[in-house]
Amino acid sequence: MAEKFSTLTDFNETQSEYLNLIFEIMEKRKRGDKPVAYIHTYGCQQNVADGENIKGMLSKAGFVFEDKPDNADFILFNTCAVREHAEDRVFGNVGALKNLKRKYPNIIIALCGCMMEQKHIADRMYKSFPYVNLVFGTHALHLFPELLYKTLSGGKRVYLRDNDDSMIHEGIPVKRDGSFKGWLPIMYGCNNFCTYCIVPYVRGRERSREKDIILKEAKELIDLGYKDITLLGQNVNSYGKTLKEDVNFSQLISQVDSIDGDYWLRFMTSHPKDCTKELIDTIASSKHISKHLHLPFQSGSDRILKLMNRHYDRKKYLDIVNYAKSKIPDVSLTSDVIVGFPGETYEDFKETISLIREVEFTSLFTFIYSPRVGTPAAEMDDPISAEEKSMWFRELLDVQEEIASKRCGSMVGTTQKVLVESEKGKDDILNCRTSGNIIVETKAPKELIGTFQNVKITKAGNWILKGDLVKE
Repeated sequence: MAEKFSTLTDFNETQSEYLNLIFEIMEKRKRGDKPVAYIHTYGCQQNVADGENIKGMLSKAGFVFEDKPDNADFILFNTCAVREHAEDRVFGNVGALKNLKRKYPNIIIALCGCMMEQKHIADRMYKSFPYVNLVFGTHALHLFPELLYKTLSGGKRVYLRDNDDSMIHEGIPVKRDGSFKGWLPIMYGCNNFCTYCIVPYVRGRERSREKDIILKEAKELIDLGYKDITLLGQNVNSYGKTLKEDVNFSQLISQVDSIDGDYWLRFMTSHPKDCTKELIDTIASSKHISKHLHLPFQSGSDRILKLMNRHYDRKKYLDIVNYAKSKIPDVSLTSDVIVGFPGETYEDFKETISLIREVEFTSLFTFIYSPRVGTPAAEMDDPISAEEKSMWFRELLDVQEEIASKRCGSMVGTTQKVLVESEKGKDDILNCRTSGNIIVETKAPKELIGTFQNVKITKAGNWILKGDLVKE
């Protein structure tokens, strides 16, 4: 039985005072009219949400933000540990700052996030990058003002990996990156310990935010005009297990859905072992919940799923998928797949291919297995060559491309409600997104960005749709 505890409101007066002291220091250190910060976030939407908290705190200390590091007084990389490629990019980008730091010694360079919760990574940063001033992990986010103040006032490097994962620290300021798409964390950490995954080691144990706090923030986002709101958690389906109140994810999302407004409600990530028929029924009967279910299956082989410690089998996964299809017309199903897990054979891989063909996913996030130091899978025998895994990977992509092309083609002639998200780059073409998370391109004035529109689909590619704006 999971331990029950209440969340902690802990962005206190002390941390707020540190922000005031940082403001005073930066008035003397800034290179321009105002202190400038450059924040670069890697990885998942939870990292994006953490980055918005960091920007919120820096805003209260007087910082403005630029999208290049050249003019910055403070540079921070918010890191991801899930894939080796992301880690390599961080090391490369930090190395590229050496000359800028030499030219402007007062620049503060900082790193935070999941990579920094790994001791071997933090040690490498300390030894190999002496010009990095501040390093802190995911559990120390609420202490960021104090850590930055110590860095600025003491002139010494500050490193903190705080593994206290028994509390949630509420009340941290937030500066959102967008005006119509919003991220809303509902829980942190993970208890699943999939053998390939580093997340429980860097994000800590599972802990849920209080329902009333989530509902309050959701209403604030809706009242501010946000059109696309995503509830975040490493496994949203297990929401509520650490709370004193008896509430589950289906009940939470149903209460959010009951808030009046013109918006779509999404969530991620959803673990198959905890995905219930109650949740599917809630989505089916909702007013605002997107008819899109991201349900990572990782492998179609029961043998590999057991090695992965996923706690479900192929039949259980297909049962919930088929139930979703029966209850939610035109449900859009997406998933994650790992190719080349240690010990996987081609026969195991073909079971993954057969599952993909049976489900007919809208799209897939596909990865060749990347070993993570400290996880059980990193110690497993892995006899299949990288070249062979790459061949499997290409085969999977070809199959999914065929399925996606067929699905997109079936939508030609239909009219879809879309959220207009961004300019494509030229010729007044805008990128839009359906409730099912499919990209649609249409010609329209950029003033429509951030609004819902109707688009008649005229053409389908392998991954995107094109259409004409339906004028009222």
